[in-house]
Amino acid sequence: MNPTPPNAPFAAFGNADILVKEVRKHFKDVKAVDGISLEIHRGEFIALLGPNGAGKTTLVEMIEGIQQPDSGEIRIQGKTWQSHADELRRILGISLQETYFFDKLTVRETLTLFASFYGLPRERVGAIMDLVNLEEKKNAYVVNLSGGQRQRLALGVALLNNARILLLDEPTTGLDPSARREIWNILLKLKAESNTTLILTTHYMEEAEFLCDRIIIMDRGRVLARGTLEQLLSQSNSSEIIEFAIAEERPQLDLNGLAGFQKFTWDGKLNQGQLLVDSIVARLPKLLEILERQRFTLRALECRKMTLDDLFISMTGRHLRQES
Repeated sequence: MNPTPPNAPFAAFGNADILVKEVRKHFKDVKAVDGISLEIHRGEFIALLGPNGAGKTTLVEMIEGIQQPDSGEIRIQGKTWQSHADELRRILGISLQETYFFDKLTVRETLTLFASFYGLPRERVGAIMDLVNLEEKKNAYVVNLSGGQRQRLALGVALLNNARILLLDEPTTGLDPSARREIWNILLKLKAESNTTLILTTHYMEEAEFLCDRIIIMDRGRVLARGTLEQLLSQSNSSEIIEFAIAEERPQLDLNGLAGFQKFTWDGKLNQGQLLVDSIVARLPKLLEILERQRFTLRALECRKMTLDDLFISMTGRHLRQES
């Protein structure tokens, strides 16, 4: 199966939780979101993947009702922010890039405060502390929490109202690998035990791969590709990579006769190249034969499967984590 084309026509599927139709948002000369259409269905975990400046946060803020599109339409379970704001606030759970709490409230007091906004019982606070693994920190002041603990508290606040749709904007940015993995485990547990729909913005490839059913790759306000991980990687007609470096300075490589590769890039400063190939097993022996025939000394060799970052580079020439 091929991935959905990035500019596929909008269709109102009956089981779609979120429909975004030709949405645009500009800030002066910057096209933050430039004609995006999406369909996200009930219970799906979707990753919006892209570098800083791709438009992920702006798109999510329009879905959240924080910003209004310049043009286009957004419907959440068939409802719009213009006509059903109160209803939508009750079904959404939101965690922004940065969440500020009262430093001198404890974890339990913070959750109790937010629970009171929804008229929730105390039992719900206890259940959330257990879900986000903060029971042992219930009496700790927010000011004394680590970065990972603060992010778990922010996630707990977003989950308090039994949100049917959860929107998390880069929830693990700046966290160490252990703290990031704790957030992932909480989300996986939520996925297994509920029918929550999740939109996750991230620039971590492994996060999108690990958590999400479908991945939407964005850059400069537009959708470049969308689909499952397998669909995205098959889109390039190449899923394997050969990287090699040569000892000689400024080698004049002639790869005529090497079949089965879709793209060859060469870094003259580092004297190393990258080949996108259909099969490492089939193509590596021929590459080594060509290098030997041309009397080049192989300094380094790495063979691996293609990653989302490789795919993004092939589309844009930039890394996912590169500042834009």
